[in-house]
Amino acid sequence: MTTYRSLFAIREFRVLFVARLFTMVGVVVGALALGTVMYDATDSTVLTALSMFGGPLVSLVTSHFLLASSDLLRPRTALVVTGAAAAGDDLLQLIPHLPWGVRFALLAMEYVITSATSGTVMSLLADIVPAESFVLARATMNLTVGGIQVLGNALGAVLLLAFAPVHLFAVSAAAAVFAAVIARLGVADHPPRATGPVVARTRTVNKALLGSRVVRPVLLMGWIPNGLIVGCEALYIPYARQHAGYLFASTAAGMLAGDVVVGRFVPEAVRQRLVVPLRLLLAVPFLVMFAHPPVVLAALAGGIGAFGYTASLPLQSRLVQHVRADSRGQAFGLLSAGLMVGQSLGALAAGVLGQLGAPGPAMGTVAALSIVATTLLVRPLRRSAPRPDTTRHQATPV
Repeated sequence: MTTYRSLFAIREFRVLFVARLFTMVGVVVGALALGTVMYDATDSTVLTALSMFGGPLVSLVTSHFLLASSDLLRPRTALVVTGAAAAGDDLLQLIPHLPWGVRFALLAMEYVITSATSGTVMSLLADIVPAESFVLARATMNLTVGGIQVLGNALGAVLLLAFAPVHLFAVSAAAAVFAAVIARLGVADHPPRATGPVVARTRTVNKALLGSRVVRPVLLMGWIPNGLIVGCEALYIPYARQHAGYLFASTAAGMLAGDVVVGRFVPEAVRQRLVVPLRLLLAVPFLVMFAHPPVVLAALAGGIGAFGYTASLPLQSRLVQHVRADSRGQAFGLLSAGLMVGQSLGALAAGVLGQLGAPGPAMGTVAALSIVATTLLVRPLRRSAPRPDTTRHQATPV
């Protein structure tokens, strides 16, 4: 089994890992700042949820026209452009007393760029590490997500006690700049994975991926159950107010633990059998929210459930197996775009339910919907189950 030592012996992986650390600092601190600013200004659970998780709805547009950019751009260029876009957005968000509509417009502009190149890191990862190391590499990159969410939300909660929420955007902008600089200096200038007009290729490959009876269930299992549970997280601030950072941190800690255990110590064959149980684990603990438990129990439920996010690891492994190399960036981009859209819709649904009733029961409701979605996808997902004699599925055009 691949070890962390052998993985970090690869120089470009180390660079990507560090750049990802700074990227996640920017994402976490910026989201906490925007959500807090929005709730203080509007007192609306819907707008708060959308401010934290609604930006990816832009992917509904860009995924139809620009998603092939993940394969058509040089990876290093894509990483630098993405970091610059995030930094520019944060600097503009620093302006105090902006109308909430303007803040949403800035968020949308950033996501036009980031969603267009969303498959870059994962496709580059598949190129620079051996095939047998991909899952551990992906899990290790996820550690930056979980670890920085723990530290970033804890740091953000402390900073909010001393500074105005809008000032946190400066921290987010600086982190995005560092990520772009590290990528520019440390990532080799890999050529594009494919050539051609971006809009036409985006549509052609999307049609092939979504039309595949093998690939489509993998994408849906990656999008829907996960997206609904993010709706629960979108209500953390209305549910716990000034203590919300602890719920975010607990959830991130559970995700981090899952990536370590499942990514490093569970064999691939077992990981593949755990896809459905992990997706169910993601939702079941949130059913306790119907009882509106105290913050400590709510944080515990979030931490336990977040272990189930690691179902994404075997699902991504199936994409590597069933999608051709020259379309892999777009496949990961489509997975990411659909996941972000699912998260936005989940946040919107939870926000509406929370506005009509109370945050706790709203969380329990979207968790129940996630369980139903996972159950319905069990059968179609079997088509992509790895077999020793399985040849690579040609999901994309020649």
